[in-house]
Amino acid sequence: MEIIPGGVTAPKGFMASGRACGIKKDGSYDIALVCADDTAIASGVFTTNAVKGHSLQMTMEHIKDGRAKAVIINSGNANACVGEKGKADAAEVANQAAKLLNCRSEDILFNSTGVIGVPLDMDAVRAGIKDVIASKSYEGGHDAARAIMTTDLSVKEFALEFEVGSAKARIGGMAKGSGMIHPNMATMIGVITTDVNITQNLMEKAFKEAVNTSFNRISVDGDTSVCDMVVIMSSQKAGNNVINKEDSEYIAFKDALGIVCGHLAKEIVKDGEGATKLIEITAEGAKTQEDAYKIVCAVAKSPLVKTAIFGEDANWGRIITAAGYSGAFFDYESADIFIGDLMVCNKGAAVAFDECRAKEILKKDEIKILIRLNTGNCRDRMWTCDFSYDYIKINGSYRS
Repeated sequence: MEIIPGGVTAPKGFMASGRACGIKKDGSYDIALVCADDTAIASGVFTTNAVKGHSLQMTMEHIKDGRAKAVIINSGNANACVGEKGKADAAEVANQAAKLLNCRSEDILFNSTGVIGVPLDMDAVRAGIKDVIASKSYEGGHDAARAIMTTDLSVKEFALEFEVGSAKARIGGMAKGSGMIHPNMATMIGVITTDVNITQNLMEKAFKEAVNTSFNRISVDGDTSVCDMVVIMSSQKAGNNVINKEDSEYIAFKDALGIVCGHLAKEIVKDGEGATKLIEITAEGAKTQEDAYKIVCAVAKSPLVKTAIFGEDANWGRIITAAGYSGAFFDYESADIFIGDLMVCNKGAAVAFDECRAKEILKKDEIKILIRLNTGNCRDRMWTCDFSYDYIKINGSYRS
């Protein structure tokens, strides 16, 4: 596999663009387009929050047939909880884009991210749709990735080239997300593109598995919002023989897809609101898979663990406490805890460890926490970040 430039426009058969239409008052890019040359096969994974934005609801309906022509995303406004106007505005976006792209309105996917409870400025959106469609290009992936950002500080895009049989295929992607991040799904939007020739059902199977181990294994603050989705589209233009069974070529595709999704997921956590450190939490030796998941989830969203890591304090008592209230089977007297390669707890009890060594580990940008449960053979992993003073500053004045 080889990392390549281009993001969502790296695979054959995709154009993109990003423009400023005036939703964001600072003049930054706020509307994005990713468009297939021809109608692509598609699949999506969406938030489990009972509250869902109007744009997202429409997209969930449109993607049911497994096909899509384009994805449009606006940032700065979530188009959520505004009643019938929100539904009508989403439908208008799909209809306008479909006319300009000469496709069915059902082939347009649309999502919105930003402030909840404020109607879209449709004059701005109408002008923006015309602009992004007119400016779409095979080099437009970076601009599209810029346009979906809200409180993000970094553009998140990635692409790989890999071999499928005798052909070279590509997977590209972009994502946004910085706060309200937690599994199933977080406040994030992702678009993955590929040119692999594969059946829709196998692409969907591989995609859901990749999302489960990447975007559904990140947490910034334990919140799950209302506009969250990741979608994948394939142009099927790589030139490989169609993948229609779970053979070695399917495995090659699934492995590459997992790398792309994993990279983008980690970039979201690194860019967590106010974050200074990426934290990887692993629970191994759990009695069941569910137990392992519950423990990493509880530790990842513990404010006390996250503030301790920010303060570079090896306060492992907060880790064992979170594991204890996670709801998992947890025999703490069998558990060992490591910060980096340093054991700080053995069989549920304190051990003498070098505080200076612990401080050196916690000063790093990326930190690993390992909880060995020693009660089974199951494991899970979650990525999270620390809580800094800036998290409060950002979220205390989000609307203003």
